[in-house]
Amino acid sequence: MEKRDTLWGLFQKKNISRRDFIKTCVALTSIMGLSADLIPQVIEAAEKKTLPPVIWLHGHECTGCDESFIRSQTPLASDLILNMIALEYMDVLAAAAGEPLEHHLEEVIKAYAGQYLLIFEGAVPAAENGIYCMVGGKPILETLKHVAKDAAAIIENGSCAAWGGIQAARPNPTKSVAVSEVISGKPIIKVPGCPPIPEVLTGTVMHYALFGQLPPVDSQGRPKQFFGNRIHDTCYRRPFFDSGMFVEKFDDMASKAGWCLYKVGCRGPEAYNSCGNMRWWNGMSYPIQSGAPCVACASNNFWDNDPFYERLPNIPLPNTIANADKVGAVLAGVTTAGVVAHGIASYVQHSRHEAKTEKERQDSEQPKPQQDQDE
Repeated sequence: MEKRDTLWGLFQKKNISRRDFIKTCVALTSIMGLSADLIPQVIEAAEKKTLPPVIWLHGHECTGCDESFIRSQTPLASDLILNMIALEYMDVLAAAAGEPLEHHLEEVIKAYAGQYLLIFEGAVPAAENGIYCMVGGKPILETLKHVAKDAAAIIENGSCAAWGGIQAARPNPTKSVAVSEVISGKPIIKVPGCPPIPEVLTGTVMHYALFGQLPPVDSQGRPKQFFGNRIHDTCYRRPFFDSGMFVEKFDDMASKAGWCLYKVGCRGPEAYNSCGNMRWWNGMSYPIQSGAPCVACASNNFWDNDPFYERLPNIPLPNTIANADKVGAVLAGVTTAGVVAHGIASYVQHSRHEAKTEKERQDSEQPKPQQDQDE
């Protein structure tokens, strides 16, 4: 534990230029989903606001959220951990292990009581006093309650922490639950996803680091700037949906052509996340781009969808009363009618051309008047 510093203070210590500091603040403004008008406020906060101590705990999980986070590109995960927050405890990335690490956790809790940010990843197994997930010789349920008591705010990272996740799937023998079902009376924000987009977590953490409070949330407790749009509305396949062009089977020609995946179970019309505009690996790709329907992995109970790729009820098209099947049939009928109309028009035009040609031929074969012959 060292003296807490500001982001600008760290840049100065490492001899990083003011220009790079400003560029970093501009990038952070964008990552946090804020308007460019707020760049001056972000710069001022980065100059004056000391970086928050962070304790990162892991419960019942697969560590997929960490795997996603360490592949963050803008900024790099290393930049966030080493330069933008004061990460004091995280058993996955910590150099220490065992008793020294757990002893350090207790020191951090005492030194920064009421000041540190708690990030929790994974579900909380509540059955049999939490014996189904033990960390450092203690049930994670016990450790969570202990650490959360003096936390300034809590981030539920991933769908397991936010909703219970795969561990909570029927019949849920470990009675796995979300952090918010165990902890109350603290500011808590959900960053769901299986895994969550790393830049979404970064944006949420930096909003707290710079402004001292969690960002505005939606009705389900998720940051609005990242969960304000449906996957359906930011999907590059949306024009195919509007045109009634759907994949019917995963191996048909429509699938190879990149048509809409709605009929093979895509839940984009009801899923809220930033996959369509942020994606993973610095915007490289996301499941739909890889040919997999959205399973709404940031939604509660998505893991119990049975069958997993069951088609949603008919989703109406904007400003119409048509559904996907009707618009497809209508467009097919319009296409057929267009072909027929084109054929008729072509036939009429061809007939007129033939008639005109025949008349010109007949006129050319008629004998010229006597006057023309005398001349």
